[in-house]
Parts: sequence; C-alpha cells; structure tokens
Amino acid sequence: MAPAHASESGLPFEPVYGPEALADWDPAARLGVPGGYPFTRGVYPTMYTGRPWTMRQYAGFGTAAESNARYRQLIADGTTGLSVAFDLPTQMGHDSDAPLAHGEVGRVGVAVDSLDDMRELFAGIPLDRVSTSMTINAPAAPLLLLYELVAEEQGVPGDRLDGTVQNDVLKEYIARGTYIFPPEPSLRLTADTFRYCSERLPRWNPISVSGYHMAEAGASPVQEVAFTLANAVAYLRTALDAGLTADELGPRLSFFFVARTTFLEEVAKFRAARRIWARIMRDEFGARQPKAWMLRFHTQTAGVQLTAQQPEVNLVRVAVQALGAVLGGTQSLHTNAFDEAIALPTAHAARLALRTQQVLAYETDVTATVDPFAGSYAVESLTDAVEEAVVALMGRIEELGGAVAALDQGFQTGEIERNAYRIARETDSGERVVVGVNRFRLGTADEERSYEPLRVDPAIETRQKARLAELRAARDGRAVTESLTALRTAAEGSADVLYPMKEALRARATVGEVCNTLREVWGVHRPAAGT
Repeated sequence: MAPAHASESGLPFEPVYGPEALADWDPAARLGVPGGYPFTRGVYPTMYTGRPWTMRQYAGFGTAAESNARYRQLIADGTTGLSVAFDLPTQMGHDSDAPLAHGEVGRVGVAVDSLDDMRELFAGIPLDRVSTSMTINAPAAPLLLLYELVAEEQGVPGDRLDGTVQNDVLKEYIARGTYIFPPEPSLRLTADTFRYCSERLPRWNPISVSGYHMAEAGASPVQEVAFTLANAVAYLRTALDAGLTADELGPRLSFFFVARTTFLEEVAKFRAARRIWARIMRDEFGARQPKAWMLRFHTQTAGVQLTAQQPEVNLVRVAVQALGAVLGGTQSLHTNAFDEAIALPTAHAARLALRTQQVLAYETDVTATVDPFAGSYAVESLTDAVEEAVVALMGRIEELGGAVAALDQGFQTGEIERNAYRIARETDSGERVVVGVNRFRLGTADEERSYEPLRVDPAIETRQKARLAELRAARDGRAVTESLTALRTAAEGSADVLYPMKEALRARATVGEVCNTLREVWGVHRPAAGT
C-alpha cells in the first residue's frame, strides 16, 4: 500500500512508524556517540549543552557606514557572529562606477569597492572578537584580503581571525549566476585561497560549500545535500591536485544549508549529511583526523518560503525552521526577518529574527540534551531514506564525470528546475498549502496591516562614485599599476595569486580593477545555449 504522504524529496513518509521500521537497525553503526564517527548525533560531544550555536544575522545594505551602524546594533542586541551581504556589483566584481553597476549599488547588500570601504564597514568592531561570515563567491579572494588588511590595521594578526568566506562558485553555475570566470580558473582561484588560508589564516574557513542557494532555486532536500556534497568533492580533488591534503583541508571546510518548514525531514537531512560526509572523508579521501571527517555547517531559514501576504506569519515559519536547524545540529544560524519577502529587513524586523534564536536558546529545553531525536522511529527511518537517496544521486553525478562535468551537461540545473516546477504546480493547484497565499487568505487587501519597508537611498550610487573618484585621485597610480601587473603575471603562471592580489589591494586598487585584471587573463564564463 502506498504511503499516505511523501516527504519534500518525494520519499515515503508513513503515517505510523514503529519498532519494525528499525528492525535491522544497528545504533552503534548508524548513530555512534555525539562527537564521534559517523557524527549522526552531532560533531561535538556536548553540542549546545555547553554553549548555544553561533547566532548570526545576515546584513548589509547601502554604504559601508550604514551597514556598520546595523552591525553595531546587532552586536548590541546579542548577535555573536556577523554575516555580510554584498551588493550585486560587488558580487560580480564590478566597481560602483562601472556601467553594469548602474541602479544596483547598495540595493541588496553593501557596496565594497576598496580598502577604504572595508575599513569603514568594520570601524569600531574589533575583528579578533567577532566571527565574520562573508557571502561572496567569484570575488571571494579580494574581499577576504581586504578584511585581513583591515585586521592588520587594527593590530590583529591573521592567526586570530575567525570566520568564513563562502567562495563556492560551482553552485553559482548551477543555480545562482554570480560567476565571473570559467570553471577551471575559478577552481584554481579557490585552491589558491585554500593554500593562502592554510599559510596565513589558520582559523579561517576558506570555503562554505552552499546548498542554500540551490534549495532557494527549487532543489529538494535530497538534491540540496547531494549537489552540495558533490561540489565539495570537486573542491577537495582540486585542492589535493594543488598539493594540499585531506587532513589539512578537511577541518577548514564548512557547509551552508537551508532550513525549511518541513521540520522532520530537515532534521533527518542534516543528520544524514553528516554521516555521508564522514564516510566520504574517511574512506574515499583517506583523512585520518576525526576533525577532517566532521561536516560543520551554517543554516539559514528558507527565504523562498517567506510570503509578502500576511508577513507576520513569517515569524511562525522562521521559528519552526530555526527549531529544525537546531535539532538537526547546526553550528551557526541566521533567522530571516519577517519582512524580507517585501524589502530589506528593517532594524525592528532584524531584531525580532534574532530574538527568535534567543528564545530557542534560553527559554526552551532544546539545549538541555544532545540530539533528542536519536532513536526516533520516524526520524531515524527518514535519515536512512535521505542518506540512501543522496548517495544514489551523487552516484549519478560521478557517472557523468563529477560535479563540473555534470554542470557542463546541465544536469544539476535541470534537476532543480524540474523540482521547482513541481513545487509551483502543487502551489497553484492548492495541493501544497501556503498559508495566506492559497489558503486562509484575508478578505481584502485593506485587511493587511500597513507596513513601511526599508528603502535604500538611490543617491548612494552617486556618493559611492564620488568616493571612487577621490580614491583614484589620491592614491599612488604607479604603485597600483605595478601591483596589478604582478597580479597578471601570477595569473598567467601557476603562483598563488592571493599574495600579489593583497599588495594590489594594499596599494588601493579596487575590487573591480583586480577582477578585471583576472578577466583579461582567464576570460569570463558564458554558459552554453540552453543551460
């Protein structure tokens, strides 16, 4: 008999689970102990019983000064980690005065063109006391180096910097689109960043392999994990070819997943992902350090599930999503603001999102014990089912030649698009209930409470252009030219490009000038027709 319900990934979801569901199930092999292989129960022995997860809030808009004010407020409100959102031109490696940047400066994140902007972004924030995550991919290297340069000005050495740079360009080709260079030089730049961090920033995570954006594009939980881990395998192979080892890189890898409202499958997803990754690192890559087997991850609640209709209902959605991430064992968490389906979050909404995490951490008992779902008939069965489906999908990617070969054939993108279409069809038909959208709607638009969104001043672009003009007039032009020439030489050869890149940025070359130098050597990625 068919199950009464299917999971978000289309897996069987039985109405009742009992002992027979785990009849041949070996807890010693499938669970282990918290902090021990295969890490199903979490990567640390005590998890949140010692201290809660890192509470991050993703923020950034307008100018560096405006974003700095928001960061200071978040820290005062109790945020324990910063997460920087960059505007679209910065994500694409364009300066604010580039023609392609027109109309986008400061809109979906902060504009960072130079060392001057990065210095202003973190003014008054001691970088040896915060953990900073930067959501930046193709230009990850120059933004990381700008952060390091600001830390040096504060007197903070590289071995005291904690944080993560996303630096996951493969998922950009698959689902998001903010890529610059073709895959091969992009992977070379990623490997150079791995090497640089190993030598200069030993506590920094040089990549956060992201399933979040693929999930936002429509990937199911199984697709999210399979495509993310397949991308991580590709990065590892690139790093090993560059001379690093699995034991060196493994402890510095981190991951980034979504948390949906499908609570039980999300808990199972996180547990299955840890188990699969531990086996890959130990058995396939031969890592011997237990720290290299750990899948450590950040979670963000599902932006794609937020609604502009009755936006206060998003507070409930985010609380459920956040609870799933916590019970799934996340290391850090960002909770979306209830108004993000409408505009950038207001300070009030961002504070409420943070308070959601604080209520979970300090008013509930979810931090009192490690992995409370261990041994659950339903969750353990779902964990096994997700694991089996993920491994099968990763096997298909390997048959196609690995993650890069598969994306060249449009495999991951096609799979995600088909799942996104299924979700849209189910929502339109009412089969998939979205409260306030296709069920439980208000009678008239007048019943919606008035809401004043955060608006970004369009004059920001003019001011940012003026700052760039002043910078170019005041800096040593000859030093900039010489340093960019050294960067070009490194890019044409096989040397680590981050060292000459840092000197160019120190000389006040802009992010756009650095990226344009690499564009001239490596070219830009142009997807094949139909992909």
